[in-house]
Amino acid sequence: MSILKKIERYREEEERLRWEGTFEEYLELIKEKPYVTQTAHSRVYNMINDAGVEEKDGKKTFSFFKEQIYGLEESIEQLVEEYFHSAAKRLDVRKRILLLMGPVSGGKSTLVTMLKRGLEQYSRTDRGAVYAIKGCPMHEDPLHLIPQHLRADFQEEYGIKIEGHLSPLNMMRLQEDYGGRIEDVQVERIFFSEDKRTGIGTFSPSDPKSQDIADLTGSIDFSTIAEYGSESDPRAYRFDGELNKANRGMMEFQEMLKCDEKFLWHLLSLTQEGNFKAGRFALISADELIVAHTNESEYKTFISNKKNEALHSRIIVMKIPYNLKVSEEERIYKKMIDDSDLAHVHIAPHALKVAAIFTILTRLKETTKSGVDLIKKLRLYDGESVEGFNSQDLVELKNEHTDEGMGGIDPRYVINRISSAIIRKQLTSINALDVLRSIKEGLDQHASISKEERERYMDFISTARKEYDTIAKKEVQKAFVYSYDESAKTLMDNYLDNVEAYCNKNKLRDPLTGEEMTPDEKLMRSIEEQIGISENAKKAFREEILIRISAYARKGKKFDYNSHERLREAIQKKLFADLKDIVKITTSVKTPDESQLKKVNEVIARLIDEHGYNSTSANELLRYVGSLLNR
Repeated sequence: MSILKKIERYREEEERLRWEGTFEEYLELIKEKPYVTQTAHSRVYNMINDAGVEEKDGKKTFSFFKEQIYGLEESIEQLVEEYFHSAAKRLDVRKRILLLMGPVSGGKSTLVTMLKRGLEQYSRTDRGAVYAIKGCPMHEDPLHLIPQHLRADFQEEYGIKIEGHLSPLNMMRLQEDYGGRIEDVQVERIFFSEDKRTGIGTFSPSDPKSQDIADLTGSIDFSTIAEYGSESDPRAYRFDGELNKANRGMMEFQEMLKCDEKFLWHLLSLTQEGNFKAGRFALISADELIVAHTNESEYKTFISNKKNEALHSRIIVMKIPYNLKVSEEERIYKKMIDDSDLAHVHIAPHALKVAAIFTILTRLKETTKSGVDLIKKLRLYDGESVEGFNSQDLVELKNEHTDEGMGGIDPRYVINRISSAIIRKQLTSINALDVLRSIKEGLDQHASISKEERERYMDFISTARKEYDTIAKKEVQKAFVYSYDESAKTLMDNYLDNVEAYCNKNKLRDPLTGEEMTPDEKLMRSIEEQIGISENAKKAFREEILIRISAYARKGKKFDYNSHERLREAIQKKLFADLKDIVKITTSVKTPDESQLKKVNEVIARLIDEHGYNSTSANELLRYVGSLLNR
């Protein structure tokens, strides 16, 4: 479908969704769909839930955030459950400003933007539909038309609680345009749009000395004073401040804590009572979510100022730390590169992973837990199994430092260094060593890093390099195994035959000669030693394997190469150990003979076809691993 056809279809859909009628007709509509009267906080919470929720091990993952925000599942669960859910139930937290606090480039702005774009889309759905008094610049809730003395009766009849009172402008219009007949007041469906300033507002402070409160609450239209005769006539007032326009939806308050405290005082009434003062009018009701964001140092400065105490209790602080999972950090880099003009550059496998390892190391804090270094901690956080540690250890590690992830290297720095390496060297292909080299060079130019931090970060680059060395050797050795899966299966079957004979105290029969043979202890130990199974522990390990095979058989499942993680690892290591010398010789010979050259070309082809390399990065990997093995 062409883009013009899609635009036409979008326009037709919006026209189909439009609704206009009297207040009387609106009351009939809410009898059928009472959910359209939900509060701003409730609408946000329902929007997030309607997108889908997955629950695993007591932890919730919200699909609404999955495509844009990575590795912050716990922070998002806390935000949704402790703030949005409570606020949707009309608990007191809805009377608080939501302040997202975290380091730069940690996802705060992305999260707020997602909420804004999400509300725009949600207001076009049946569940997220919003109705307002027609012609109202603040798109006021039509239920405000119900007089205060009748609201208890209304709640009894409709089961809907009304909060807030009619604005000065609509009070005047009710009398002058409709003769006080509430049932005749026109109501329309509205669609949230930040561009059209409907239900979504964004406020960014300027110079505190010149900042005008009118930017928030609107201002007098002096050109109409002569026509209406008074500044207190609501028709002479422009209800066009961000608080006015964000009514029924949400307002993003950028850099809120940089504002002058006198300017912020205007939020006190809005947060506590749900109304604000504008012009020479009574308090104006507003139902909106106010989201601000800041970094830790600004927040500490703010709370240390005694003048801000009144606002302290009206703020809910939610920490948005950096992601601490290597796999999710990789996704962040991949997304940032895909969104840039660098998407055409070939990035070798594991290049982003190695950068992520370095970055996560800078964000982690040392633990006092015995036997856990930062690399083990990094693996546990990323969901890898680490021998000797379980899920309870992971919980203890996460609870040890409440501020973990609030510092370290940000994703933008890494992407900037990758960009620098590509552009400066005119590269069309970049590997892990290029990335680490560029990150290292950039540390000297990073103004906010102290000398001590720089030394620490240099150590982390060395650690990330060692991790890459292990990955690179495995990659090449795996590619050298011709028909790798077949070789692994053959070796495993041979091992299992011997284990079964050993445990059952049986003999094996030679398939060629038919002779009886004792189980091959040397073969079994050569595999078990790869994963540190001691002589004393070998019997228990072999019996465990047999029990697993029996359990699979009872369930009608076949025990294969992937059925036992530690056995698979042992088989891999054994195959790689046997091939090490072949790899070493083949990659280090400057003028390989015909058979060696054939082997190298086969490996390069396999790296390209099966592992995601191109010819440049595959050759670079092979040369590098050859140099490692020859050290």
